[in-house]
Amino acid sequence: MTKAIKVKKRPSKFRWLDEMIANRRWAVADRPSTVMKPLVILGAIAIAISLIGLVPGGAAADRENDPDQYKWPEQIPYPTDNPYSEAKLKLGRMLFFDPILSGSGSRSCANCHNPGLSWADGQPRAVGLAQDQLPLRTPTLLGVAWIPKLGWNGRFRDLESVAITPITSPKMMNLAEASMVERLSVIPGYIDAFKNAFGTAEIDRGKIEQALATFERSIMPSRGRFDSWIDGDKTAIDKSAARGFDLFNGKANCAACHSGWAFTDASFHDIGSAKGDDRGRGDLFANSVMLQYAFKTPTLRDVARRAPYMHDGSVPTLDAVIDLYDRGGIDRPSRAPEIHPLGLTNTEKADLIAFLQTLTGEPGVIQYPVLPR
Repeated sequence: MTKAIKVKKRPSKFRWLDEMIANRRWAVADRPSTVMKPLVILGAIAIAISLIGLVPGGAAADRENDPDQYKWPEQIPYPTDNPYSEAKLKLGRMLFFDPILSGSGSRSCANCHNPGLSWADGQPRAVGLAQDQLPLRTPTLLGVAWIPKLGWNGRFRDLESVAITPITSPKMMNLAEASMVERLSVIPGYIDAFKNAFGTAEIDRGKIEQALATFERSIMPSRGRFDSWIDGDKTAIDKSAARGFDLFNGKANCAACHSGWAFTDASFHDIGSAKGDDRGRGDLFANSVMLQYAFKTPTLRDVARRAPYMHDGSVPTLDAVIDLYDRGGIDRPSRAPEIHPLGLTNTEKADLIAFLQTLTGEPGVIQYPVLPR
C-alpha cells in the first residue's frame, strides 16, 4: 500500500549547489553587480565540479562511490495539505479514467495520459478536442510526485493547481466547473466516494483537484535493468551500457540536468533547440535572459518508449536526440552553459543509447476502475 509520508529526494553529490544555481539562474541577469559577484563565484565552483566528470575515470569513480543518488525512493511524497488516503486514491483513479469530466462525455484524462503509452500519448504534440495539434507535447506522468513545478514552462505550482485546467479548457475537455460538479453530484457512487475520501458528500472543485492529484502522485515507472545494476547486479547491463553511463556522467555531461533516480533536476534549461515565439519559461520571466527558450527537463524513465522527444515532439528518435546534443544547439545568450558541442564518436553515441535503454522497465498491469453511474 502506498505510504502517506512526505519524504525528501535523496540528494546526490553537490546537488544542493546544482539546484541553487539552476533555480536562481534567472536572477543573475536582473540583479545589480553587488549581487553578481558571489553568484559568479558559485557558478565557477559549479563549472569546476562539472569538470570532474571530464577527467578520465572520474564518472566511473563517482558512480561507484555514490550510488545512492540513483537509488529508488522508498516512499511517495504527499503534501501536508493533501495527505494520502486509500479512499482519496481510489476516487482520484475513477475521476482520471472517467469521460464524464469532458463536455462531450467522450474524453478522459487518460486520453492524453495513456498508461499503455508511459502515461503520455505518443504524439508529437497534444491532440485537442477538435483533433487539432496543440502547441506542446503531452508530458508523461511518471514520477510526477517529485516535480515541484508542472508544465513545460513551470506555470503550475503543484498537481492540485493543474488538475482542473485540461478539464475546463475549451480546446481539451471543454467542461465548465459548475457542470463538472453538477454531473458528479447526481451519481450515488460518486457521492459515496467523496464521502469516504473527505468525510462529506459535498462535491467541489478543491476536492476533485485533491483526489486527482493523489492518484497522479501514485504513478511510478517500472524498475529497469539499470536499477538492478545500481543495486549490485553487475550482469544486469552490458559493457556498452556501462560505458554509456560513464559518458552520461562524464564527457556527454547529461547528468548535469538529468540527475537523480528519476534522471531530471526538474528545472528549466535552454538546450538550443526552440525558436521564434516558442520561449518556454521566458513567457513567464520576460526580462530574464537565461530563461528565454528554457523548458522543463523531462524524466528519462521509460525514455526508449516515449518517442518523439522534446517539448514540441520535434525530435523523432533517441539517435536524433544524441545528435542534437552533440551539435550543441543554437549558440545564444540564453543557452545553458552545459550545452556545447561534445565531439562524440559513433561508438560513444551507441553506448549512450545502450545506457538509455536500460532505464525502461517492463510495463506494469494497469487495472481500470469500475466507473459509477
